[in-house]
Amino acid sequence: MASFGWKRKIGEKVSRATSQQFEAEAADEKDLAGDDDANWVHAAKRRKEILLEDCVRKSKELKDEGADLAENKRYREAILKWDEALQLTPEDATLYEMKSQVLMSLHEMFPAVHAAEMAIQRNPRSWDAWQTLGRAQLGLGEIALAIRSFQVSLHIFPMNPEVWTEDLSWARKLHEQQKATKTGSVQALVKEKELAQEPIPDCDFESDEIVAVCAAIAEKEKALSAAKTAVIVSASGTVETVTEKDNCPTTPDETLFIRAR
Repeated sequence: MASFGWKRKIGEKVSRATSQQFEAEAADEKDLAGDDDANWVHAAKRRKEILLEDCVRKSKELKDEGADLAENKRYREAILKWDEALQLTPEDATLYEMKSQVLMSLHEMFPAVHAAEMAIQRNPRSWDAWQTLGRAQLGLGEIALAIRSFQVSLHIFPMNPEVWTEDLSWARKLHEQQKATKTGSVQALVKEKELAQEPIPDCDFESDEIVAVCAAIAEKEKALSAAKTAVIVSASGTVETVTEKDNCPTTPDETLFIRAR
């Protein structure tokens, strides 16, 4: 009976030369597969770059078209062009800033503020976006916020004379007027409140003036009650005014006269 032994591995039956050839072919195939992967990644990256370049080029064309429309005061059409450009390049701060200017020309201040804020979110170092935001805030009456926006714009670009002489000086003037108006209103309210709380002065009902007025009124009432007149109409149509006294009435017989008043 044969003794038990370990099974030989299959690879042991393969010759060394055959094994080396197989390993070399596998390495070549791996290199080719690696080259294919690299080529595919490069091609995909290149296609993406081309697509981005096309988007940027098309966005610039739309931006320029919108600018021409805005210069001709065709504001709605300009906004449509810029919105289309933003679909291609949503991070373009200049498009939002230009859109904000046009919205202010249309007196749509809330959307103008929003568009300027979007421009600043994409480029916080844009001095013209801060200037546009300040002007939009002035349109809403937010004077303090507008002053801050103009100050930020000047901090970024201190040599801008337009912001110094026009925007910031005008905003500060409006701010002073607003403060003066509020101060006047507060003073008027305080004065009105003080007048409402002022006590009624006491009157001396025993003064000579009050006594004289009361005496004059009493004399007048006495004279009126001493002599009263009445208008009566006779049956024949005769109108007669009769003076009546308390002690001696002179009214004729009721069967002959009819009292008129």
